[in-house]
Amino acid sequence: MAFTDFKSPDEVQKTYQIRYVEEDFLLITPVAPPEYFVKEFEFDNTHFDIFTSEASRCENVIYPILREVCKKFIKQYSLWSHKSIVADNILSGTPDYIIANRSELGKNVLGSPVVLVAEAKQNDFTKGWGQCLAELVAAQKLNQNEEQVVYGIVTDAEVWQFGKLERNIFTKNQTRAKIDDIDEVFGAVYAIMELAVKTKS
Repeated sequence: MAFTDFKSPDEVQKTYQIRYVEEDFLLITPVAPPEYFVKEFEFDNTHFDIFTSEASRCENVIYPILREVCKKFIKQYSLWSHKSIVADNILSGTPDYIIANRSELGKNVLGSPVVLVAEAKQNDFTKGWGQCLAELVAAQKLNQNEEQVVYGIVTDAEVWQFGKLERNIFTKNQTRAKIDDIDEVFGAVYAIMELAVKTKS
């Protein structure tokens, strides 16, 4: 069963007995991206229709933001795009993006996943969270540690939503970030990464 077969978070909840909570565990403080990033983003947004398709949103908005944020954490974490993972006979598939601990075996080996990112295709956040929550359960199994918190991001490139899975409790952040305020989006993704660092330590 692929992650995308889960059409909503409640399907995952029922299958794995996960409780749902809504609260602001993520304190979003705006963080200004580097000037060169802002100039490139504004150039692309001015001259190209970067929100015209799912592929364009991924290539021109989602991946560049994740990549830029990950630069600060490059010694600890690696960013993977469309890397297949298999946790068991049910939980398998290809997350859109994975941020994982760096493996001692090299950059070609996936370490322990800490942040899973799913695109809300056709702006369907319900299905996006179904996929993302299934990926978070898979990450717990791959990490062989249900005590370790794993984090999720679901976005259509314009709206960014955040969640976390701790043991059998899934918490969805009530506050969202919007690309209209790119500092807010950067601040939110930075905050997720900082939480991952603290969780690991």
